[in-house]
Amino acid sequence: MSRTTRIFWQGFRDGLPFVLVVTPFGALFGVVASEAGLNLAQVMGFSVLVIAGASQFAALHLMVVEHAPTLIVIAAALAVNMRMAMYSAALTPHLGAAPLWQRALAAYCLIDQSYATASIRFEKDPGMTIAQKMSYFFGCVTPLFPIWYGATFAGAVLGARIPEAWALDFAVPITFLAMIAPALRTLAHVAAATVSVLVALIFAFLPYNLWLLLAALLAMMAGAEVERQTTRLRRRTGTSGSLP
Repeated sequence: MSRTTRIFWQGFRDGLPFVLVVTPFGALFGVVASEAGLNLAQVMGFSVLVIAGASQFAALHLMVVEHAPTLIVIAAALAVNMRMAMYSAALTPHLGAAPLWQRALAAYCLIDQSYATASIRFEKDPGMTIAQKMSYFFGCVTPLFPIWYGATFAGAVLGARIPEAWALDFAVPITFLAMIAPALRTLAHVAAATVSVLVALIFAFLPYNLWLLLAALLAMMAGAEVERQTTRLRRRTGTSGSLP
């Protein structure tokens, strides 16, 4: 077995634990979407084309509950998923030299779990080749995507027959806590997270969940400014911007 193949299976194993949160997350969306009036094709189209649970829930809420204009729905979904642009920028030094078709497929497969797992591995093993990095990345998502599709399908088909005692909604906060907590490694990350929480709480009264857009915008501005200032400080003093 070649090293590239071994790396793929290492990525597969590293991605496996996330099945525990992807499964209820996908099932919950299937249940909520079907109860909101979407048919099976619409529910599956949502999950297969978007593959972003948080923005799917946000868009669904705005469409069904708030009856928001289409422009607001799209803007809110993009705001929730804005982190994917930052993920892409962070992975570009590692995967940017790969063939176009591989980068396109990686863009489709870029989710919180694949980014978190791959970025940690790439930092720990900087000697990996482009092919090995791609192999590891795709290994991470291989156990997750079929589960996401299958769980969404099961949730949509079973619908209200899934007992409330199963508490599928626990997967939403657990997933993001698992992703966000390890990422708070620098002052810029902490500043962005703090600003987003404060702004969301202060402006929660805004209609159509517009607080999402405002919180995302101000959080990115705060994080970028803190990063700029800490970079300037590091150049002057030679210190690290990481948290102890």
